[in-house]
Amino acid sequence: MEDLKLKYVYIDRQHACVDGVMLEHESQGGAMLSELYRAHIGDWPKFFKMDTLSKVGFLASDLLLKAIGREKPGEEYTSDCAVVLFGTTASLCADRNYQETIQDADNYYPSPALFVYTLPNIVTGEIAIRNRFRGETSFYVVEKADAAQMAFHLACAFDDDVTAGVLAGWVDSRHNDDFQAFFTMVTRDDAKYTDRLAAAIQTIMDNSNI
Repeated sequence: MEDLKLKYVYIDRQHACVDGVMLEHESQGGAMLSELYRAHIGDWPKFFKMDTLSKVGFLASDLLLKAIGREKPGEEYTSDCAVVLFGTTASLCADRNYQETIQDADNYYPSPALFVYTLPNIVTGEIAIRNRFRGETSFYVVEKADAAQMAFHLACAFDDDVTAGVLAGWVDSRHNDDFQAFFTMVTRDDAKYTDRLAAAIQTIMDNSNI
């Protein structure tokens, strides 16, 4: 059986690559996310209201979908694509940002805009809304990146008769300028053999230093 090779997008605070090809940019950290958004997306103003975790996931998902030739979403919704993500930090970055607005009694300015993003599954929702996906959307908060565990959950997403593909990935953000993510698309055929899928995911993680 041939090794499974998956197209992927990788982003961290200094780098962004699509299937191993680096994207050009001048900035780093959170500013880099905005720069890449303007250069490669540019048609979703809500991006600037997102927390860092959602920005990273949204950007990585859009770059990946373009790389695999998936057409820009139209008016119709689809139920054949799920979004399944993994990470360890969940909404830690957004929680820290919100904490800064309430910890000083003399400078108390709680922002509902920040509080919206205190659940890790918000990023899956942002991606689903953007692409009009009505399939499963899940975010698994795990202790560490584990390719076998990820492959198992991705295979389970195909237990129904509707799902044809899973937009899958790892996304973490500890601070506004500290983040890491990889995204790939897994088909039903890719998920038939979980050991083979786990090996492909591990290869991506090794290439991405996750």
